Amino acid sequence: MLELKYPLALALTVIPLVIWLLQKKQPQQVSRIRTPLFASWQAIQTSHHASGKALLTKILLFLTWSLLVLAAARPQWIDEPIKLPISGRDLLLSIDVSGSMEEEDLKLGGQPVNRLVVVKSVINEFLKKREGDRVGLVLFGENAYLQTPLTFDLKTVTHMLNETEIGLAGASRTAIGDGIGLAVKRLRERPEQSRVLILLTDGRNNSGELDPIEAAKLAKHAGVKIYTIGVGADEAFRQSLLFGTTRFNPSAELDEQTLTQVANYTGGKYFRARSTQELAQIYNILDELEPVEDEPETYRPVQELYYYPALLALIIFVLPMLFRALTVISARKNYSDSSNYGSPLTLIQSAKQKDFSGVQADSGNRVVSASQNSLDSQEMKSGGSGHVS
Repeated sequence: MLELKYPLALALTVIPLVIWLLQKKQPQQVSRIRTPLFASWQAIQTSHHASGKALLTKILLFLTWSLLVLAAARPQWIDEPIKLPISGRDLLLSIDVSGSMEEEDLKLGGQPVNRLVVVKSVINEFLKKREGDRVGLVLFGENAYLQTPLTFDLKTVTHMLNETEIGLAGASRTAIGDGIGLAVKRLRERPEQSRVLILLTDGRNNSGELDPIEAAKLAKHAGVKIYTIGVGADEAFRQSLLFGTTRFNPSAELDEQTLTQVANYTGGKYFRARSTQELAQIYNILDELEPVEDEPETYRPVQELYYYPALLALIIFVLPMLFRALTVISARKNYSDSSNYGSPLTLIQSAKQKDFSGVQADSGNRVVSASQNSLDSQEMKSGGSGHVS
């Protein structure tokens, strides 16, 4: 469907017409030197060409202006509405990036890696199944900040997640309460049934201004359901020269009690991930969250068309100047060719001189002939008088 973004701009089309109507006709200047030959030639030129040329120029200028006004009105071709795939779920992923996530107690591909690498790998697979959902990303360490707002663009969320590094929000402490509070602030504007927060951490709250339980109360009041995940192995082995191989619990700082209370208080659930496989299974369970009906959103592709009338106006404006330049070049070429044979005025003057010379020669011959006849008559008279005597 063809539409104009600024249809009122078409009112500017009448401006040249108003100017031409109000413009006073300028009086023609009369030449003081009267030259009948050139005056007649000028009259012929004016009668045949001047009026037609002026009218054509006005038409072209008006057409150029009209096309520019049409371009300013922004013509657009709007396609049929396209429905966006929406399941009605709004998920915010709140991820711990404190220094404790550097612990290499999990394996990926048979190789020990730190916890954040495993989390990135599992969440990447999780995001592939969330087509049509709005997903956002919150990172917290000593502080909490929004890495990616809620969006349908899962590629951007995945990219921003993969760019995340340990210590990006502070490495020495963990502000779980602030991470929950920031997520609640972002989710409270969405429909109540679709507000879901998935929080992942490997420690306890020891930083920030908001206690996790208080943050959970705010989440419940805002209708946000929180699923909490505690990540990290229960036991690991450490090699040392003094004590040899020792066993220890790398998740000793994990506050499972608080995470369970937060989840239960908001109607969610707490999960414990001690390995990569368990973490992947947890996200598979979370993927089975019931979708909530939401109002369908549509998108209408828009194609701009203003450059077509603008380009046509440029062509109409430039072509007469190009044609005039070619005419001048052709006239100069014809003049240079005719100069080899003489100009028409020179030929006329030469012909007049030849006619005048012919007249003078003819008059001279007549005078000589008359003088000769007079002498002959005088001689005859003289001869006759001598014979009588």
